[in-house]
Amino acid sequence: MAVEPTRWGVIYNPKAGSRKAQKRWKAILDYMDSRGVQYDYVHSEGFGSVERLARTMANNGYKTIVVVGGDGAINDTLNGILNSEVEDKNDIAMGIIPNGIGNDFAKYWGLDSDDYKGAVDVLINRRLRKVDVGVFSYYDGEKHLTHYFLNAVYIGLGARIVRITNETRRFWGIPLLSYLSSLFLVAFERKLYRMHLRINNEHIRGRLMAVAIGSCRGYGLTPSAVPYNGWLDVSLIYRPELRQLISGLWMLQQGRLLNHKTVKPYRTRHVKILRAKNAEISYDGRICFDRHFPIDITIAPEALTLIIPN
Repeated sequence: MAVEPTRWGVIYNPKAGSRKAQKRWKAILDYMDSRGVQYDYVHSEGFGSVERLARTMANNGYKTIVVVGGDGAINDTLNGILNSEVEDKNDIAMGIIPNGIGNDFAKYWGLDSDDYKGAVDVLINRRLRKVDVGVFSYYDGEKHLTHYFLNAVYIGLGARIVRITNETRRFWGIPLLSYLSSLFLVAFERKLYRMHLRINNEHIRGRLMAVAIGSCRGYGLTPSAVPYNGWLDVSLIYRPELRQLISGLWMLQQGRLLNHKTVKPYRTRHVKILRAKNAEISYDGRICFDRHFPIDITIAPEALTLIIPN
C-alpha cells in the first residue's frame, strides 16, 4: 500500500537522553494528534536499528522522516536515508525533534530540546533547505565503506570524550553527568597522537592532541563551519600548556576557539587521514571501531533535504 505523501514516518530513540526526555514521548504524540498530523511511528531497538528503520521508511515511500533523538540518532537517520534504494534522496525531507542533551546539530538551527511543541510546529510549517553532508570513506581490505555525517569528525581528544561519555552513561545513568565526568577525565591529560594528514595538498605530520573536521560547528571545535557552503572546516589542536588549556575551554564555550594559540584552522573540500596512531575516531557521536587508513573525508553539497525553522 502506498504511503500518503503528507504522512510522516517518525522514529523514536528511547535510549537517547534522560528519563525525563523519554517521558516526553507521550506528550509529543499527544501534541502531534492535537495538530492533526498524520504519522506512523516506530521505536528503535538498540544500536543500528535507527539506521535500518530510516532506510526501511525511505524504501517504503515516506517523504517525511522525523527522528526524535540526539546527534547519534540523527546520524543514523541520515545514513538510513542516503543508503536507501530511493533514486532521488532529496525527495525525502528529514525532520528533527531533539531529545536528550546531545543536540548540537539541532541547536545550530535553533531547535530547543525543551520545546518539543516548537519542533513539531517547525515540521508542520515545512520549510525545506538542502544541506551539505560530510562523507567518511575507507577501504577495509575487502570492500569500500562509506559513512555520512552532518556535524563533525573527531580524531584524538574529542573522540575519546565521546567514547568515555557513552561508557560512563551506563554507570551514571545521567547523560550530562557522564559527559562532564568524561571531560574531566581526559581534558587535563593532554595526550598527543602521531598523525599524518593531507589538507589542500599540504602534508601535515606531527603530534596533535585533537583534530576536528566539521560540516557544522562540531560542539564548538569548528565554530565557523556552516552546512550549506560546500566546504569542510578543519581545526588542528596542538598540545596546550595547562594555563592555555583552561583559557581554551573558556574560548570553546565562547565560540572563539580558532583564536587560541594552539589551534590551526583550515578550510577544504577533502581531508585524507594517512595516519593517526592509537587515536580514536568518531563522527556525529558514533565511534569508528573499524579503522583502516587512509581515510578520505569529503563533502557532498546539498545531499540532504532538511526541515528547518523560519
